[in-house]
Amino acid sequence: MNESAVNHTVAVVTGGSKGIGSAVCRALAKDGSSVVINYMSSFNEAAALCEELRAINPNTMVYQADVTDFSQMKKMMDDTAGRFGRMDILVNNAGLARDGLLMLMPQKDWMDVIDVNLTGVFNASKSVLPHMIAQRRGVIINISSLSGIDGLAGQANYAAAKGGVIALTRSLSKELAQFGIRVNAVAPGAIETGMLDSMKEAAREDLRRNIPLRRFGRPEEVASVVRFLASEGAGYITGEVISVTGGL
Repeated sequence: MNESAVNHTVAVVTGGSKGIGSAVCRALAKDGSSVVINYMSSFNEAAALCEELRAINPNTMVYQADVTDFSQMKKMMDDTAGRFGRMDILVNNAGLARDGLLMLMPQKDWMDVIDVNLTGVFNASKSVLPHMIAQRRGVIINISSLSGIDGLAGQANYAAAKGGVIALTRSLSKELAQFGIRVNAVAPGAIETGMLDSMKEAAREDLRRNIPLRRFGRPEEVASVVRFLASEGAGYITGEVISVTGGL
């Protein structure tokens, strides 16, 4: 084990620099994990979050890597395992939305959303598995979406990708249970993040009125579910999808 290795858990969070990802990083760090904040282009946000979390755990680090590139994901997982001597938690959070009606959707918008939201989960999960299988334990938590369960108009690409994440979660949980690896998904609804901020005010208000709890969710409320699924308290839960939707 490298001299920098630690005795507690090590977590990698893809797309961890902002939104739900940053809330997940904070929650896992507070639970004692050494967190690797993966980012693609949001260096300033990732660096600021890293500085914040190093007050909790000095082993916090940032790592730039593109989830759509398998070789970059593999290098990130190998480098992380090399530094810490273990790989305990992977949160596949990186996401991209390019909404539009299917009949008007450019093929690039379809492919980019599938590549980030679904292929990215494949790349990161496949890359982390040699390390988790070798230690015969690990947790993978995939961030899906209400759209992946219900399908929302104007989100055919996003819904298809997030629905695929749910199917992948359930299949992978059955493959990996024999190695002591649990795989679950969290499906947020309308959460106060940049994606929601991009909506017009009238559309936001209409959406809010349709939520039984009459409010949007907070990233911390999604992170608390991820935190639970990553814990020993969820040791008998695998292959599940937990919705965080305010009742939608």
